[in-house]
Amino acid sequence: MRAQENLNTIKNKELLKLMGKIAVPIALQSLIGSSLSLIDNLMVGALGELELNAVGVSVQVFFIYWMMLFGFCSGAATFISQFYGVRDIGNIKKTTGFTITVTMSVGLMFFIAAMAFPQYILRIFTRFPEVIETGVPYIRIGAPTFLMLAITQPFTVALRATQQTKLPLYASATALATNTFLNYVLIFGKFGMPALGVNGAALATCIARFLEMSLILYVVFVRKNIIAGRPLEYFGYSRALAVRIVKNALPTTANETLWGLGTSLYIAAFARIGITEGAAIQACNTINNLFTMAAFSIGDAVLILVGQKLGEGKKELAYEMARKMVVMGIIVGLVMGAGIILLGDPILQLFDFTPEGESCAQKIIIVYGATLVVALYNGIHITGTLRGGGDTRYAMLTETGTVWLIGVPLAFITSLYLQWPIHLAVLAVKMEEVVKSVFLTKRFLSKKWLNNVIRGIV
Repeated sequence: MRAQENLNTIKNKELLKLMGKIAVPIALQSLIGSSLSLIDNLMVGALGELELNAVGVSVQVFFIYWMMLFGFCSGAATFISQFYGVRDIGNIKKTTGFTITVTMSVGLMFFIAAMAFPQYILRIFTRFPEVIETGVPYIRIGAPTFLMLAITQPFTVALRATQQTKLPLYASATALATNTFLNYVLIFGKFGMPALGVNGAALATCIARFLEMSLILYVVFVRKNIIAGRPLEYFGYSRALAVRIVKNALPTTANETLWGLGTSLYIAAFARIGITEGAAIQACNTINNLFTMAAFSIGDAVLILVGQKLGEGKKELAYEMARKMVVMGIIVGLVMGAGIILLGDPILQLFDFTPEGESCAQKIIIVYGATLVVALYNGIHITGTLRGGGDTRYAMLTETGTVWLIGVPLAFITSLYLQWPIHLAVLAVKMEEVVKSVFLTKRFLSKKWLNNVIRGIV
């Protein structure tokens, strides 16, 4: 009777309002982050297609690192959201502290690699010596961001999972404004500063990330946020808690890392077609991210809301909430897909493309817009429903399996062996999303993903 009463209280209007409270700030923060990348690419693109291509392949190492961070922090967010469902602030702090321990360790390894041998990293993504030569200093200058994000991201996830989504948004907005101004000054040499070109873009991003980290730490510790604590409160976690977090987060980390590496190999395959094609795919990815990263905030909202209900032991309520949010996500995906097609071409006009590059980019944008709804549907299940319920292993096997067994082979076969036009190669790779959606739908309907991961801890 109680379960039925709870189910009856889920009204679409109320759920939409609750989703908006959580998803909109996350979406805006994602949009700001994507805008930061767009501004980088627009300003660097004004220097030429070589420079745009160099930045495009260079940022792949930062992208792979970001996906590793996102994966582990997402696995930890399952615990934070469920702990928040029972208002266990002590274990929220311990979960955050353990997450920082892991992310800082990984960040240090990436920092050393980026400083010591960036040229070998770039050879994975491009065969053009001039692109490698331009990209090496970009990676070295940006290397400190690996350490900054290792601190920023765990606290950002903890703030989001405790429904304080506006605070990270303000920090990101300030970072965007800073990055935009410094890009203009350092890339083109304004206000008496030297024109640093591509290197100026890397330096501007590094400074902006430092400011973002400082603001997040200020919000948490100086403003005495609920997740603020002494070092022992963060790092006094038990072995049992650490093992549980790792068990849940390893699949999400492997998922995002292998997905990120796989999609970076898509770029490597497409970029090997030519410098013009590499520049076109970089520009289109930046525009696509403006829409997709905002739309994927629905997945974060699903994880937070469903995770809290599972922490409270309300499985049927969690399932019903998830079902309705998935439907809302499909509607958002259709709208965002249309937005990419309608607005993509005007944004492309801002880039300094050759006629051939512009033609390639226009066709790629249409492919991205037409297939966004399927990608978003899959993303909601991977990052939202399955992770919210601790079903991270199935999510990992499904996503990495389709990317590596379908997407990566198709990218290289169509681009290098069959030598298809780049937009058709991109369309062929999207087949992995279609196959993925079948497996995820079956799993969602089975309800096997509904798990309480904190049982026995609280």
